[in-house]
Amino acid sequence: MPELPEVQSVVDTLRSKNIPGCLISRAAVYWSKTIAEPDPEDFCKTIKWRTIRKISRRGKYIVFDLSSGLTLMIHLRMTGRLNWEPRDQPRNKHEHVILDVGQTHSLRFQDTRKFGRIWLTAAPEKILDRLGPEPLKENFTVERFSEMLQTTNRQIKPLLLDQQFLAGLGNIYVDEALWESGIHPQRTSRSLTVHEVRDLHQAIPRVLKKGLRNLGTSLGTGKSNFYLPGSRPGGNAEKLNVFRRTGHACPRCDSTIVRIVVAQRSSHICPDCQKKQP
Repeated sequence: MPELPEVQSVVDTLRSKNIPGCLISRAAVYWSKTIAEPDPEDFCKTIKWRTIRKISRRGKYIVFDLSSGLTLMIHLRMTGRLNWEPRDQPRNKHEHVILDVGQTHSLRFQDTRKFGRIWLTAAPEKILDRLGPEPLKENFTVERFSEMLQTTNRQIKPLLLDQQFLAGLGNIYVDEALWESGIHPQRTSRSLTVHEVRDLHQAIPRVLKKGLRNLGTSLGTGKSNFYLPGSRPGGNAEKLNVFRRTGHACPRCDSTIVRIVVAQRSSHICPDCQKKQP
């Protein structure tokens, strides 16, 4: 699933296409369940002739501010991606929503597994306000993070994956941040020492920024993998330290990286660097 660096890289790419300021002249929906709100017919009628004013990100949502007070929100989920294609380019069978934007191109939502969702709403806060803090914002301080960790005593891996706790993290960057800070994913939030909280607080933005510099993480070359608009893969896979590196040597201590399951999620750790007991 695309995480904060992948979603932000998509947003940055769309901005570079000079899409803000363009008019949406047509909408077509080919898989009705992709549209979460409103119904597909109303979606196509309502979004037509709206101007895209701004493109941003909140958590894992791509957010389009439209004219007349409307907001278009896209969640890529497992295999969603956005294609920016010439308008006369034939539609491929996995492109489920197409918006004609500007004079010559169309923005196309492609999703091989059909888990992604799109909202068109005048009240985006109903969804976005449920999300936790943004880990790359200045107000995500170590003091705030420490207070957040003390409000519960959940295992740290599923807690960091909880979008209502902290927005934008997924399996890849949680595994990487926990390895960076030397914390086992089954440790509980209240068991972390002051130094571990500080180290984890520093590791989270560090691994996210590395992902951003490399334009996200693409794991393989299949159609369901992550690609930027323009079909460019992310380049962060080669920079990962533990995620999906089972059997490889730990870059820090040379022990063998192993895969375990934590709260029904695959997790990758160094058993020597990340002790279950502190």
